[in-house]
Amino acid sequence: MPAAPLASALAAAAGGTLLGPDRPVHQLAIDSRQPLEPAGTLFIALEGKHHNGHRYLPELRERGVQAFLVRQGAVQALPGDSLIAVPDTLRALQDIAAWHRAQFNLPVVGITGSNGKTVVKEWLNQLLAPEERIVRSPGSWNSQVGVPLSVWAIDGTHTLGLFEAGISEPGEMDALARIIAPDVGIFTNIGPAHGAHFASDAAKADEKAKLFRRAKTVVFCSDHAAVREALNKLPGVQLLGWGRKHDADLRIVEEHANGDRSTLQLRWKNEPFPVELPFSDAASVENALHCITLMLHLGRNREQVAERVRQLRPVSMRLETLPALNNGTLLNDAYSNDLASLTIALGQLARTAAGRTKLVVLSDIADSGEAPEQRHAHITGLLRSAGVEHVIAIGPAMREHAALFPAGTRFFDDAVALLHALPEPPVNGAVTLVKGARSFGLERVVARWEERTHGTVMEVDLEAMRHNLNHYRELCGPQVRIMGMVKAGGYGSGAVEMARFLAHEQVAWLGVAYADEGIELRRQGVRTPVLVMNPEPVPMETLHRYQLEAEVYDACSLKAAMDFAAHVPDAPAVHLKLDTGMHRLGFLPEDLPELLEALRSTKHLRVASIFSHLAASEDPQHDAFTRGQIALFRELSAQLAGALGYAPLLHIANSAAATRFPEARLDMVRLGIGLHGIGANAQETALLRPVETLRTVIAQLKELAAGESVSYGRKTMLTKPARIAVLPIGYADGLSRRLGEGRGRVWVHGQEARTVGAVCMDMCMVDVTGIPCATGDDAFVFSPQHPVQDYARDLGTIPYEALTSISPRVKRVFVRE
Repeated sequence: MPAAPLASALAAAAGGTLLGPDRPVHQLAIDSRQPLEPAGTLFIALEGKHHNGHRYLPELRERGVQAFLVRQGAVQALPGDSLIAVPDTLRALQDIAAWHRAQFNLPVVGITGSNGKTVVKEWLNQLLAPEERIVRSPGSWNSQVGVPLSVWAIDGTHTLGLFEAGISEPGEMDALARIIAPDVGIFTNIGPAHGAHFASDAAKADEKAKLFRRAKTVVFCSDHAAVREALNKLPGVQLLGWGRKHDADLRIVEEHANGDRSTLQLRWKNEPFPVELPFSDAASVENALHCITLMLHLGRNREQVAERVRQLRPVSMRLETLPALNNGTLLNDAYSNDLASLTIALGQLARTAAGRTKLVVLSDIADSGEAPEQRHAHITGLLRSAGVEHVIAIGPAMREHAALFPAGTRFFDDAVALLHALPEPPVNGAVTLVKGARSFGLERVVARWEERTHGTVMEVDLEAMRHNLNHYRELCGPQVRIMGMVKAGGYGSGAVEMARFLAHEQVAWLGVAYADEGIELRRQGVRTPVLVMNPEPVPMETLHRYQLEAEVYDACSLKAAMDFAAHVPDAPAVHLKLDTGMHRLGFLPEDLPELLEALRSTKHLRVASIFSHLAASEDPQHDAFTRGQIALFRELSAQLAGALGYAPLLHIANSAAATRFPEARLDMVRLGIGLHGIGANAQETALLRPVETLRTVIAQLKELAAGESVSYGRKTMLTKPARIAVLPIGYADGLSRRLGEGRGRVWVHGQEARTVGAVCMDMCMVDVTGIPCATGDDAFVFSPQHPVQDYARDLGTIPYEALTSISPRVKRVFVRE
């Protein structure tokens, strides 16, 4: 690593005067509350309307800081101080950063625009990290202060810089351009942000374009007129535009959205260039195209670009603060880990702790260019500076450098091992930062350690659901599409999270019962096609507004769809429902002549699919009836396709039929209970993985004598002494009153505990006589070891009802490996 600059060099760069001894400067600090290493820190006393950094010098001196950058005349130097006196400390900070940038000749990419700067920067880091040692702005550090602090992180090991610049008023970009000095630029877009300070979008674009006055090349969307016009005013700068028009350097020839993915046919240097993106929203597509254009400009071949953008991951830009178990607080930053973001997170930890004990759970950190021993010494220095009292380190690299960590540090190979040893936060009342690379799955630690406002939790294992989904995909083959049923709150598991998961897994469709369910998915950002299997009339305008598609099952719903399609060119497609024997919703065979005539008469209605429901596909004694349904469906759908003049998708198979009737798979299968680990028979269920676990905790234990009664109505009288556990789960949580008086059971430490007395609204009681247990121990209603099928049998019902009856007030915790 290069030697740290001396304070005298920084004083010269800032046009200031050094008072006191010269000393090396490793770190710039502007917040006295941030963790810092006293030796080597230069504190910059910034001034503003509501703050004055000079006030904190006495406190910093007590902490051992000896180097300060101050306004001339604001403070007096004390013996031992290295004081750099300047006319303006903000300008001095920027001058120092610009001087520091000039010491290195690595290529630097400057990114500006109204939206998308941080996502573009983070995606470029994902895309280019395999070959480059990248230094980049932490988070959204793009301000007059954030940019110089970001650029200060450049050192001799870096091969590429990625820095974003944001402005809110005219005149601000000059300073940022001087600091970043980009060789290549990306201008994302122009939007309404900060519009109050500019006369027009053109004026705002002109100000942002100043970042690139000395750049060699700028990437932009050539379809954005204001951006294009601003960049055209820059003399001698190569403009590299992507867009949909013929003059674009990277031209979009075709684009198709398929659920939450997009397929683009591009043309680069007169050569075709197909790419697939794991996103379909317009903002993400735009951000990805900026990245693609830059990668091509940097000489990456098309095949490498296509492969890497296909694997882009969402950018998490939030650090969540959550109540934790054991009277603590959790800071959730479990999705990224590098030295820059660790420094920021430790600063947040210090601010949140406010005197409370600090605990950090930290995974192996990204390669920073330092030698491993030096990198881990840097990590431990940051932890020490932040005053972290307890450390839990995850991963092989951490364990390998255990000698560098403070005494008492606990080491684990992965999150599973950690949670096995520490199912709850180990320090009462602590503020815990969970910080790790996405691959270590530390979100599981957050989910387990987060305080539950209700002691009863439904845990949903998304890895198990992925396993089950892949089982059906392998069974049906790649030619058969999947519709994931997320109606009834995702079968009780949480509709939004389940829909997001299935969208990520690229199912073709999602199925809901009511329009309200589909609307909620849209409001939560789910863009996969949604079929509303509604048993009630829904205004077509509502479906159109939220891009939902409904089933048409009778003459009334057909007329409503046809009338709307006749007046709205982009009306949503519909799905024709046939009644082949279920006798619920759908056109009966005798309705077909009228339906065929109506379809032949319309030119506007689009039919996406034709489908039906099987009545007993899981029951072998009704297989002849099921085969009759399938045959009738094929016959009726063929007539409908003939009338339409094209072939809509055909689907009739549910989870059981997908397994038991290969001829029913057709174009698509609708997976419901199978996704949750319940197969068509015992043999298939053994191949699937249970998804849901319903658990509660022991709230209180009581030793009761013979002759005592338990619960309402005194229907249960103890015939012998018993140890009774009170559980915070009742019929308001979905535990039916039918399970009272010994008909229901839970498992405590693997042992069965039967209910005692009536199930109450919010609680129930179980007999734990002879079971070693304590207040706070888990009691499982169902789990992989005690499946929901057994629970349903106790209820005298089916797993569908058992799962969907779990109340919304029971918190859903989603688990991934």
